[in-house]
Amino acid sequence: MRLFYRACQCVCLWTNVLLVKARCFGMRNVPATGGVLIVCNHQSFLDPPLVAIGLRREANYLARHGLFDHRPFRWLIEHLNAFPVRQNTADIRAIKESLRRLRAGQMLVVFPEGSRTEDGRIAPFLPGAGVIAKWARVPIVPALIDGTFQAWPRHQLLPRTGNAILEFGPPIMPADYEPLTDQALLELLRDRLIAMQACWHSRAPARRLNDCRRRYAGNEPIPFGAAR
Repeated sequence: MRLFYRACQCVCLWTNVLLVKARCFGMRNVPATGGVLIVCNHQSFLDPPLVAIGLRREANYLARHGLFDHRPFRWLIEHLNAFPVRQNTADIRAIKESLRRLRAGQMLVVFPEGSRTEDGRIAPFLPGAGVIAKWARVPIVPALIDGTFQAWPRHQLLPRTGNAILEFGPPIMPADYEPLTDQALLELLRDRLIAMQACWHSRAPARRLNDCRRRYAGNEPIPFGAAR
């Protein structure tokens, strides 16, 4: 890990600990070597720094194209291994760069919802992550972020204190997802994250959102915390 990256990681660590009492779980589920795709839900601007402090390796990040418009901030995130992706388009350049880094044995973090959640629930995933995973053939680690929505929702100008967790689930290996279509793989990953979130909310009712006692498959309500 480069000194600059480690220094930024340390700043993120103390910021997250002091602001949202960040705790990380399941770090042993992340392979120590080789290409790895980390698939996260997206609740807040706090999410990328939170993921960074939970990883023992440098990570690469797919970031929306607009974040690179401001030159000083662009310099910072590029030096932290971020590269742009144009949302709601088939961004072939971003897909090729993702595959190049994964095949070089690097770690890539993606937020396939495409933008921060409106209400704390996990939105349907955009198709790009499924394409990258199927072509790269690397382990996929679902990573749940919970609590940053309450601390800094998208409609709020500044963050407030909170209680956030990051949990890495067991990896899904290429042999396990190879028979799946891109869409079926995305649904599997989203289901894993929804189940992880439901588990946390069932153990700590105070974490539940105002309308998070049910999760939805289409229009069909499913009891909160039930298997799918």
